[in-house]
Amino acid sequence: MPKPSRLRAAALATTAAVLISLVAGCGDDSEDEDLPAQKLDWKDCPAPSQAQGGGSPPSPLADGDAWQCATMKAPRDWDDPKGDTIGIELIRARASGDGSRRIGSLLFNFGGPGGSGVTTLPAFAEDYAALRTRYDLVSFDPRGVGRSDPVHCENDQRLDAYFQQDMTPDDAAERTTLLDNTKEFNAACEDNSGKILPHVRTTDAARDMDLMRQVLGDSKLHYFGISYGTELGGVYAHLFPRNVGRAVFDAVVDPTQTPEQSSLGQAGGFQRALDNFAEDCTSKIEDCPVGDTAQDVKDRIAKLLADLDRKPIPGVFPRELTQSAATNGIAQALYSQDFWEYLTEGLEQAYAGDGRVLMLLSDSMNGRSENGEYSNIAAANVSINCSDAKPRYSVNDVERRLPEFRAASDVFGDFLAWGMLTCTDWAVPGAADHPDVSAPGAAPILVIGNTGDPATPYEGARKMVTALGPGVGVELTYRGQGHGAYDSKNTCVQSAVNGYLLNGKVPAAGTVCS
Repeated sequence: MPKPSRLRAAALATTAAVLISLVAGCGDDSEDEDLPAQKLDWKDCPAPSQAQGGGSPPSPLADGDAWQCATMKAPRDWDDPKGDTIGIELIRARASGDGSRRIGSLLFNFGGPGGSGVTTLPAFAEDYAALRTRYDLVSFDPRGVGRSDPVHCENDQRLDAYFQQDMTPDDAAERTTLLDNTKEFNAACEDNSGKILPHVRTTDAARDMDLMRQVLGDSKLHYFGISYGTELGGVYAHLFPRNVGRAVFDAVVDPTQTPEQSSLGQAGGFQRALDNFAEDCTSKIEDCPVGDTAQDVKDRIAKLLADLDRKPIPGVFPRELTQSAATNGIAQALYSQDFWEYLTEGLEQAYAGDGRVLMLLSDSMNGRSENGEYSNIAAANVSINCSDAKPRYSVNDVERRLPEFRAASDVFGDFLAWGMLTCTDWAVPGAADHPDVSAPGAAPILVIGNTGDPATPYEGARKMVTALGPGVGVELTYRGQGHGAYDSKNTCVQSAVNGYLLNGKVPAAGTVCS
């Protein structure tokens, strides 16, 4: 997956004029009437494409049922719904329970933006087995992602070099190199994917979801959004409030922030997660192998990164572990408490001059497989974020804010601050400073914040509840670690989510799970 600065909760929405022309009231029935009537040709799923990450076809479900895939036609340009179409790739597992109790389809988006839902849903299907008793589990590759007219920027060799570069420049020459490489990457996206680039905004994906709802035969959209998927779900609720069914937002994006504010929030979020990792290692392990005290753990990490800035160490041959790759790998390990043991191992090896584990973690963040091929998650992530977010930042903007970022995190601050330059030379103008998720009249949406979440800090859940409007957002707090709550397998969280999605029981606002 891309580096954390690219996983920020990018601002989005659309201009008022576009909303007025597209939504026409609530926008519930504005699509070309031929497209909602299309019949999907469900077949056994093929092996994932390179853009989806490669690998083998999804294994059968625990009960032996096969995963099914289909392609839905959608307008390339929602301003011209009768014009050219693109294919949106879908995957489903049919409901396992008694057909008479089936509610409909439960649509998942797992975040990114840029992640392939077609490959992610099978990987986590076991976690959602209870929900499958009353729903068809459905996910999709959003436009520009995976098999849905994927954005392509640079080839694998150039991506290797791009992710190895120094992303925290210390002098004018390094700043020039970073700007030149960013401009080159963005130009490659335009050269190779110019037709789809103007049409990958989150508002476009939200309209695809409402078309999906109709094609799947559902009167309401039942939805489970995770990370960026909460932002997508909020935009959907804004555009189609009367079509919202039972919905859950987990690992919640703050919809009120600009990209700069979001990056600063992530700096604090990842630092908080690193603090928790350090405390855990030194309090639970008799002899923490990466530090004697929590502060010592963090001091040694800071020294490692400074040393790597001067001299990289061997990583995954023939590549070296650079400061950028190591920071990326550390961030990836903080997404889940289950990965903390790999972070400990990776740091221990790096202190001994071996950067392989941290580099493998970084590769995972960037979508690089062991054979050296990249999925298109980085290209799609940049394309969606930069099309959504209106602000364009300069070197002066970054340098002015560096003290604040460094105060938030001496490990991740520089990395995330300089990441604000990603969209500086993007070909498509950004839509808005931040998304509009106000959804008056929508059904209740369960909004779950995790106090230890590094990528979507806990405070964003309350901001989402407020932005959705009175009577819509219902906040639940999980006092845990990692990105998200439901997949932590915490019984309190899962009972609340399952109770709402399966039985329509809305938990009390302010519920706290530990």
